[in-house]
Amino acid sequence: MVVRVERDHSLSFTELLATPGVEERLELRSRFGFMAFHGGALEAMTDVIASAAAERSGASCYAVVQPPGMRLHISSTRVRAAESAALAAFVEHVDVVVTIHGYGRRGLYTSLLLGGGNRHLAEHVAGHLRPALPAYDVVTDLDAIPPELRGLHRDNPVNVPARGGTQIELPPRVRGASPMWWDWEHGLTPHTEALVDGLAAAAASWSGEPD
Repeated sequence: MVVRVERDHSLSFTELLATPGVEERLELRSRFGFMAFHGGALEAMTDVIASAAAERSGASCYAVVQPPGMRLHISSTRVRAAESAALAAFVEHVDVVVTIHGYGRRGLYTSLLLGGGNRHLAEHVAGHLRPALPAYDVVTDLDAIPPELRGLHRDNPVNVPARGGTQIELPPRVRGASPMWWDWEHGLTPHTEALVDGLAAAAASWSGEPD
């Protein structure tokens, strides 16, 4: 497989969406949203996780999915609603959002990092993920999250909806994208199933009020 990698130095969101094989997906349901705009081959399984959690909880979902063999990366701050009617409809429809990202860092193979500007939502989601994934460290302390993974920039789509949102950075293992799952042939891995269930429970129980 030929993998094309292009960082975000020159590529715009408009250009990414116009690239053959790149697909936008939009499902409008409740005013709680899930988003995965680095989906498909770029950050593997993030769009699958977002879509599954949204379906199980009746939430809305927006994803950008890149086909196999393509890895065109633009920074989150360049993912702009002004360049996509589907994204504009999504951020107008939802009150809060959980964005699903993938990352890999040495020493953080079992760490789920919850950034984004809505810290109440981050704690609410973490409260559902911790019992669902006891073998993982669910991190909500912003000081413990690498600055580039905190998702705090005002132009990051996680912070654009009316009440903002939380950005979740997922290591490969919990996404089912780790070598430990190389022979898994039964749909989502147990860890990914537990993750989706936790996210769906958080969405379904969200009231916007302190827990």
